Amino acid sequence: MAKSIKEQVPTHEECLKFIVPVRDALEILSGKWKIPIIISLSFGTKRFKQISRELSTITDKMLSKELKELEINHLVKRTVYDTFPPTVQYSITEHGKSLEKVVSELRNWGLEHRKKIITS
Repeated sequence: MAKSIKEQVPTHEECLKFIVPVRDALEILSGKWKIPIIISLSFGTKRFKQISRELSTITDKMLSKELKELEINHLVKRTVYDTFPPTVQYSITEHGKSLEKVVSELRNWGLEHRKKIITS
């Protein structure tokens, strides 16, 4: 099992072993919208406009961009159905579902942080 940050020997190499993968994850999930999109899709397959309505202040251009990036990183699957007009649906992939614990911990931290700030 990996050692916690506090148990690590404070060397440059050990520090990089923590920083590099976290930086990689943050690069993939960075921005205001990617995690909310992942959360939206974790509640089920949706069409573009359904996601847009749930994230009420996102522009269509930004939603399209973020969905493409999430698809490139195998977190979201885009399915096009041969209808007229074409029907497009988005769903979270198994790889995307692997973020469930991370998202849950971010939510918990956010709730605690909000309480701390409000009571300060």
